[in-house]
Amino acid sequence: MNAQPVSALLAAVLLSPAAADPAASPAAADGCPSFIAVAAPYATVDGRPRAGSVTLLRGLRPAGLLHQGAGGLGDEPETNDSFGSALARGDFNGDGCDDLAIGASEEFHGAPTPGADGEGVVHLLYGTPHGLEPAGRIDVTLLGRRPGSDRFGAALAAGDFDGDGDDELAVGAPGAAGGGLVGIFGLGGRAPQAAGVPVGRAARWIGGRGEATGQFGAALAAGDFDGDGRDDLAIGAPGEGRRPGSGTVTVIDPVRRRATVHTQDGVGIPGVAEAWDAFGSALAAGDFNGDGRDDLAIGVPGEDLSAGRRAMEYGDGVVDVLYGSARGLTSGEAWSRRTLTGTPRHSDRFGAALAAGDLNGDGYDELIVGVPGAGAVQVIAGTGFGLSGRHDALITGGRTGGFGSSVLAVGRSILVGAPGESRVTVIETRPRKAGIAPGRARAAATGRPGDLFGYAMS
Repeated sequence: MNAQPVSALLAAVLLSPAAADPAASPAAADGCPSFIAVAAPYATVDGRPRAGSVTLLRGLRPAGLLHQGAGGLGDEPETNDSFGSALARGDFNGDGCDDLAIGASEEFHGAPTPGADGEGVVHLLYGTPHGLEPAGRIDVTLLGRRPGSDRFGAALAAGDFDGDGDDELAVGAPGAAGGGLVGIFGLGGRAPQAAGVPVGRAARWIGGRGEATGQFGAALAAGDFDGDGRDDLAIGAPGEGRRPGSGTVTVIDPVRRRATVHTQDGVGIPGVAEAWDAFGSALAAGDFNGDGRDDLAIGVPGEDLSAGRRAMEYGDGVVDVLYGSARGLTSGEAWSRRTLTGTPRHSDRFGAALAAGDLNGDGYDELIVGVPGAGAVQVIAGTGFGLSGRHDALITGGRTGGFGSSVLAVGRSILVGAPGESRVTVIETRPRKAGIAPGRARAAATGRPGDLFGYAMS
């Protein structure tokens, strides 16, 4: 219930919005209704501004509304809680139904600290044949820590890290002391509401040290990058790096306790780490070349490409892609509006949001890139040789509402969030030999002005 820091999420919309869940079509077990969740973390609830809400879509139509203090969800809606700061869909209890995790990163456990970021909490809902049912909440105390300005729940990801058949939940707390923290819940058959495993940048098996403004855990993505049948976890820290804000991405195997740290200065990653590149601001996993191993797309929305950038503008943006192999992630490529349809501008923020999904049914995932500074989305085709710039599609929307701040693949459609206008647009696609052609677009749902409806989707 933070009394002042309303700027945290708003800055994320203007600079580096949360990455969308990379899952494709929301599959559901027999008898379990499928859903898509859309967050409005600044929604007013019971007269309390920025308390936050989450809308459930079924058939790409609004079908329900979630907020704290209603329908069995714990806590009460309070000013600045930002319920919906992040979302993740996964099967956390192994019953075959999709469950939902909802972050409220600005929640305080007691009285708010004026001017401070929130401590944060994550609410769990289990899928049942009757719909979603509240299943408790988790917070940083389950990692053996006392709450601070952690922003616990600012990023979420679901993945089967231990190979037991159900999903574990990874929770980012980028404001935690020591430069940020990630908690992993549900490992080894434990319930996700039980004690979790803390992962920090300074852990011995990761190496390095946390940086006070590193934001370790600001972005998360799960994928099986080495094809061993267990998901790995990619952790973005856009504030880390040997230059201020150049950014790092750490890929971990939390069971074997193995880690690899990637930067733009690393082998196989094009470019050079520069101040304020924000490498790792957004992440998405998908199989872009159809080899059965996931690949990783890394957003670098602060990258400069064009001349004339002004101090308050964010950057042209680049997306680096690393391909999976039996040895894990290997050399890849860089994508930008220089190599795709369109012209780079110094305020585009290309790569501020990412998603992956097989939009044309050919067995290769497409990469969906949000370009909110240009009010656009770029779709890069997956092929047997990897992503192909010869088959990209440019989809444009309004420049003023942050169109492209969040993206999600749903079957053969793309959902695009414009939280500045509190609108989510569904774009139908037509398959081509490689990639897609955009088709009809319509508003899937809207929120009230200022709600940031569409900030996150899963």
